[in-house]
Amino acid sequence: MKPKSKILIIAGSDSSGGAGIQADIKTVTALGSYAMTAITAVTIQNTTGVKSIVPIDPKEISNQIEFTSRDIRPDAIKIGMLHSAEVIKSIINSLDAIKVKKIILDPVMIAKGGAKLIDDNAIRLLKNKLIKKVSLITPNIPEAEILTNTKIKNSEDMILAANILINLGAKNVFIKGGHLDSKMVQDIFVNKEEIMIIKNKRITTSNTHGTGCTLSSAISTFFACGKTLKKSCELATKYVNNSIRSNLNYGKGHGPINHLSSIIVNKKFR
Repeated sequence: MKPKSKILIIAGSDSSGGAGIQADIKTVTALGSYAMTAITAVTIQNTTGVKSIVPIDPKEISNQIEFTSRDIRPDAIKIGMLHSAEVIKSIINSLDAIKVKKIILDPVMIAKGGAKLIDDNAIRLLKNKLIKKVSLITPNIPEAEILTNTKIKNSEDMILAANILINLGAKNVFIKGGHLDSKMVQDIFVNKEEIMIIKNKRITTSNTHGTGCTLSSAISTFFACGKTLKKSCELATKYVNNSIRSNLNYGKGHGPINHLSSIIVNKKFR
């Protein structure tokens, strides 16, 4: 098969392979598209937590974005870990330079193990400038709480937070409800015209490392291939749930999900 679209991923590297750039590349590839990368930081981590973070120089992040895009033009861009205001400024400048319309922002702030991955100045710049430039922002509950200065306890609070983000300039918001304590997981897509709630039965497992990265990359891939944002969110949620259901159980902490859940291997390669 030939790749259906080209995705540029701007995110941090995860040495354990479950999240970040590694999860993004696997997702884009497993869903039939071509992945390119601009690495913002190198994280040293495993399933039990983050040991250290090595930031990449903002100028070199911009160079990765612009040099790659001049040669192979992306159909969509997925943005993940942005650890400093300087990095966000450089990315905004690069986005203005390459002028790609389809951009998905996953506002990565806290690692699964609890480590903070972004500073306060960066959060302010993300709220005030970056979200106005993207097609969709995909926060989880803790990220949405930080971005909106609200407490989220139910789906009504999720919708309220989404509308606060829209008032800040976001065009579309997809808040993931996995952090709420409920038997059914509700993910909510909101824009100025509509609200869509996706309900799924909770899958009981601790192996959910990289679900946010995977979801936003899956949305980017479906969106780049011509699906609407709303349909892309539905299809991406289905892919992530199938990947969680595999329950790989690798590592001693929050294990990764199965990015290969969408692939049927041809008999001659078995």
